[in-house]
Amino acid sequence: MPDGTKLADVETLIERGSHRFTAADPFTNDREVVLVPCDEPPGVRAWVNTCPHENQRFDTGDGVPMRDGEVICPRHGSLFDACSGECDNGPAAGTTLREVEVAVEEGAVYLTDGDYSFRHEGGTDDDDPGSTSHLSL
Repeated sequence: MPDGTKLADVETLIERGSHRFTAADPFTNDREVVLVPCDEPPGVRAWVNTCPHENQRFDTGDGVPMRDGEVICPRHGSLFDACSGECDNGPAAGTTLREVEVAVEEGAVYLTDGDYSFRHEGGTDDDDPGSTSHLSL
């Protein structure tokens, strides 16, 4: 078993389409990270849950929008290759997602990136409504 925190089972990740968790970055800031399926070994990639173009989260609680092996920015529609993190279209063209290292062993995904430490499942604001209004007009 790799040194690191077990995040998910590959089979469950593929069924759900993605998995979101929070990890502390090298400066101890909480960062949302998403696991997405990838056609290249080890079959999974982890990316910081933010479009590099305008700080838009990919997964806001309903999973990462994906199509044909690409992560879709919900704000501008830019497409990022799920395996390389590279974008060659839309407003985010020429940018690359920030990778978080993971390993897969015996069907389980582990956080192995020495720059990130696991905090908890879900996003950074799952228990906090933030600035979004919950009032309907």
